[in-house]
Amino acid sequence: MRPRRIAVAGAGKVGRSIAAELIDNGSEVLLIERDPGKIRTDALPHANWLLADACELASLESANLQECAVMVAATGDDKVNLVVSLLAKTEFGVPRVVARVNHPNNEWLFTEAWGVDVAVSTPRLLTALVEEAVSVGDLVRLMRFMQGNASLVELTLAEDSPVIGTPIAQVALPADAALVAILRDGRVVLPSPDATLEEGDEVLAVVSAGGDVEEALSQALGGTPAGSPPPR
Repeated sequence: MRPRRIAVAGAGKVGRSIAAELIDNGSEVLLIERDPGKIRTDALPHANWLLADACELASLESANLQECAVMVAATGDDKVNLVVSLLAKTEFGVPRVVARVNHPNNEWLFTEAWGVDVAVSTPRLLTALVEEAVSVGDLVRLMRFMQGNASLVELTLAEDSPVIGTPIAQVALPADAALVAILRDGRVVLPSPDATLEEGDEVLAVVSAGGDVEEALSQALGGTPAGSPPPR
């Protein structure tokens, strides 16, 4: 079976790092970079390299972008990442487009209207991870999946959570929320119906966009919704 083909626009440190991980995972990677100084074939000899401007339609045509399963817009310029995403989705029908958000103020632009399926904001993700590390009982939004209009959220169960010791099948979860994993003592526990929840569990869930679903999930697990002010 032919390996999955992925294009990465931007061969800076971020783009090369992404490409290296994808290659290690068995994908065929094409790196598109317009700056000759960033073409470092010696650093990633197993990648395919293209010296071109990913914002130009002709460049993407020469790259046969329509054969790619994923497009990653990973440059340091949000304007470039938006244009690349839009071209990949509308002109070449790439099934999945992932875009890097460099400035949090631009996050609102990275939607399916610009061809973006998943927007990754490093500052936002780092902030969420910091909050997750110091918050027990608070719902933390880790990532938003733009096309699916859903978010990945996390909540660490406090000692007074009403669901501790309760089988997951008996927890009244909102209709638009699904538990995807439980992190416990450094290992992953699958959220099967018979599995019980314990104090200190880090519960990961996917929820539909909207504060109502997040609030309902937080209440079901005995926590505080994302973005709520801390108790006085």
